[in-house]
Amino acid sequence: MRHYKLFCLGMLLSFLTLLPCQAHAKEAVILDTDMVNLFDDGVAMMMLAKSPQTELLGVTVVIGNTWAETGTASALRQLEGINRLDIPVAVGINTTTRAGRVEGMATEKKMFGSGPDTHLGAAGYPEPASWQAAYRSAYHAEPKGKPISEHGVDFLIRNIKARPHEITIVAIGTCANLAAAIRRAPEIVPLVKRVVYMGGSFFQQGNVMPTAEFNFWFDPESARSTLRAPFKEQIIFPLDVCEKIHFTAERYQQIKQRIHNPLFQDMLANHWTTPMFKKDKNFYTFIWDVLAAAMVIDPSLVTEARSYPVDVDATYGPSYGQSLAFLGVGPEGTQSAKIVFTVDENKVWNMIYDLCSSL
Repeated sequence: MRHYKLFCLGMLLSFLTLLPCQAHAKEAVILDTDMVNLFDDGVAMMMLAKSPQTELLGVTVVIGNTWAETGTASALRQLEGINRLDIPVAVGINTTTRAGRVEGMATEKKMFGSGPDTHLGAAGYPEPASWQAAYRSAYHAEPKGKPISEHGVDFLIRNIKARPHEITIVAIGTCANLAAAIRRAPEIVPLVKRVVYMGGSFFQQGNVMPTAEFNFWFDPESARSTLRAPFKEQIIFPLDVCEKIHFTAERYQQIKQRIHNPLFQDMLANHWTTPMFKKDKNFYTFIWDVLAAAMVIDPSLVTEARSYPVDVDATYGPSYGQSLAFLGVGPEGTQSAKIVFTVDENKVWNMIYDLCSSL
């Protein structure tokens, strides 16, 4: 009887010991990004880094909005600003799947037409000599941190294997890093908890091209192979939801009033939106990648989503990079993904304002 009581007491203590861990369990996240300052990748990263709901295991940088050198410098600068240089930054893929693509993007727009957004990302400026050169040029200072020596693709593979079924990958750039990780180590696919993308345009026009959204268009082959991987769960924030949330001059002023750190004040002063808002009070833009990060922190902000088989057109032509959702059965090899259509806008902006008040 005495041994039985001791056994029961031991079980109870073990159970009580586990309760705090379960109650305070954080969502383990790797952010895969073509990083820019503040909106939109930077805000997404800092939200994940500062939220008590998430554990940002690392940032893997990929080509897209920026060259990997620029994105690495930007990630380090912003992590420095929030005193989180303990978060690893890993440099990843800096080329597109299709050879010569970056050099030919401007010509491609002439051939296949163009959407309302003239953005070319990395294709719009010369590749920096190094991430250090990009840092010094942008911030006129010496970096206080540096990226880890491990390649971004290896970082993804190692962490996914180390924490099976635990890690959410927030993919808000091109899919080159994740696609390369799948090719190199296909065994990681069932070990990923879920992938949350910002990319695509399913039931409306594109932005940089008539039918295509920038992230999926920049490297369609990578986007296609990633979406076709049989991950347990895939969630997509396409233009269908992103273009419902307007970043206006009034929102800009709210943000400007909240930021007190000189590092981020200077970053906002030099942000591409600043002259646009000064020139035209009716101008507005969007906050794309922030929505994907915000959902990981607070899933309740999604108010409308539907699942479809999805794909990306990787045939070189006028529909190159177009994202596709099938109302019936998709082509062989396609996977089902949850496409988000509506979010609670007030919740999103309150999360952004809370972040900016801490900067």
